[in-house]
Amino acid sequence: MPATGANPTRHTVAVRAPDPPRNGARMTLTSATFQPDGSLPRGTAFDGCGGENRSPDLSWSGFPDETRGFALTLFDPDAPTGSGFWHWVLSGIPANVTKLEPGEGQSGTAGDGTAGFNDYGAHGYGGPCPPPGDGPHRYVFTIYALDVPTLDGAGRDTTGAKLNFLMRGHVLATGTLTGRYSR
Repeated sequence: MPATGANPTRHTVAVRAPDPPRNGARMTLTSATFQPDGSLPRGTAFDGCGGENRSPDLSWSGFPDETRGFALTLFDPDAPTGSGFWHWVLSGIPANVTKLEPGEGQSGTAGDGTAGFNDYGAHGYGGPCPPPGDGPHRYVFTIYALDVPTLDGAGRDTTGAKLNFLMRGHVLATGTLTGRYSR
């Protein structure tokens, strides 16, 4: 894999998406908290890393009419784990929910969805916490429009890998928004 960032020995990982969205449909995912490819504010960082562990606001649009539910993930492909790091796993978001308020990720039911396990071993949002001096990491928020209101087998024990597997064949459209953070 090619090296990225300020540290030439650091490598990124790619996560295979569940399946390409049907008809290549793309959604728009935005935030007033940060700009695309911009820096995430310190308040969004994990509380063990000097932040407040406060999830940013998120809004999405452009999903197909046949959308029955949504899922949301936050993934750091630059984490020095060999497999990245899941910061947020949320499924079962009703089709009428198109935004999350700042800080709503601390709830185990953000957007009326169900928070699975993040790689901190907790439910809900877990903010950025890259190793000191590792350079900026990318934090990729992805919204998935699904053809079902809930995914069979998804719940509070769902990890990022499991959610990706469960979404296979159900993804109508996706949207991503990337922020960066370093310390």
